[in-house]
Amino acid sequence: MTAPAFAPETEERLALARQVADAVLFEGYVLYPYRASAAKNRLRWQFGVLVPPAWGAECEEHDFQHTECLMEPRAEASLAVEVRFLHARRRTVQRALPDGDFETVPELHLDDRVLVPWDEGAEERVELVAPVAQLIGDGIEFPFRKPAVEDTEPVLDATGRTVGRLLRRSAEVTGVVRLSASELDGPYRVLRLTAVVENTTPWTPPEGHAADRDAALPHSLVATHLLMALSDGSFLSMTDPPEWAKGAVAACRNLHTWPVLAGEPGRADLVLSSPIILEDHPAIAPESLGALYDATEIDEILALRTAALTDAEKREARGTDARAAAVIDLADSMPAEVLERLHGAVRGLREITGEPDGFPDEFGVTRPDTPWWDPASDAGFDPEQDRVMVDGRPVGRGSRVELRPGLRHTDAQDLFLQGRTATVEAVLHDVDGAVHLAVTVDGDPGADIRREQGRYLYFQPDEVVVPEDPR
Repeated sequence: MTAPAFAPETEERLALARQVADAVLFEGYVLYPYRASAAKNRLRWQFGVLVPPAWGAECEEHDFQHTECLMEPRAEASLAVEVRFLHARRRTVQRALPDGDFETVPELHLDDRVLVPWDEGAEERVELVAPVAQLIGDGIEFPFRKPAVEDTEPVLDATGRTVGRLLRRSAEVTGVVRLSASELDGPYRVLRLTAVVENTTPWTPPEGHAADRDAALPHSLVATHLLMALSDGSFLSMTDPPEWAKGAVAACRNLHTWPVLAGEPGRADLVLSSPIILEDHPAIAPESLGALYDATEIDEILALRTAALTDAEKREARGTDARAAAVIDLADSMPAEVLERLHGAVRGLREITGEPDGFPDEFGVTRPDTPWWDPASDAGFDPEQDRVMVDGRPVGRGSRVELRPGLRHTDAQDLFLQGRTATVEAVLHDVDGAVHLAVTVDGDPGADIRREQGRYLYFQPDEVVVPEDPR
């Protein structure tokens, strides 16, 4: 086992996958309205946080991730692994004193920004390469250490005069990567690969602060995820495996993370194991203008709302974090033509119909030669009166059904809806000819509000059954 720079061919493949991995790394990093004072920015980082073992025992967060997936390596194949995470850097704001010294202050006002204390995230990587043959059996361990760092950055006003400084401190973190593989019984040479990333930092909470998450974050591995590449061979999809492998895939254990095929569509030699559930071969939408970091918003809405912030709010956002400042500048400088790109896109229809893609406009966005939807085609459909057959019985507005989602593995929340009864509010037809049932879940205290706002859950007819007593 070694930890050298990756081979050029491996590095090229990983570079493509890192575009998506970067989105995982910074998802939820700073939330709209991008100010440190905003309530939802006071609890930092929600995805892939591996806390120190001593603090993990006191809370519901974890000190490890456990990935299992199937691979078919060829002889002499090697496995390249890249662990990526953010290392919290605690930033303190200090004001310059006349005697040349500095004092810590809660905020420092400049013409274009207001600097405040904040936890920044520094990207860290752990790289290793191992022959697959060495992973069989007990496998290998690769301990790593990221040292504590302290640095300062002068703060200058518009005239170039030093008015303060930023003091950044990060704590030492240690961890270990464990890799092992076992051969499965059967006619094919398939290995179950196990990859464990664990935080081993020997930090203990200060006395009386056992439940202080803020104190644990500098000693944590934040937004932790894995990239794994085979030099020769392929991985099996965990979401759409071949029929003969479905049993072995179901037996894999994945804790606090989920592996998907990554990189170019059509290739299967690279896996991204992410704390955020993704589909195979995830990609950044071509309409995306850049990272917006907010885990709860749609790009178009977020760009419009960010541009509408007051000047005072933008000054605070710019002083909160350099990435937040970049989002503010992006929203302020966005031409209307570029904003239009965010107003939705249809891709899958072209793959099915084989129709030409059209021609890219001056911004590189492909526009079809003809409209993909004719509003007149909605004539003859009535969501409140239409009915669809389920289990040989007509189902429409007012019908009660039992939810059996999960056939398409598209939404993690399906786990919580399995077996719940619901009331059908409408029967909808989409432009592909598919039928969808808009429902409210029985017993949902917000059902009346959902009806008023027209906000429903949607299922296809094969994802519901009619209960024996439909009353």
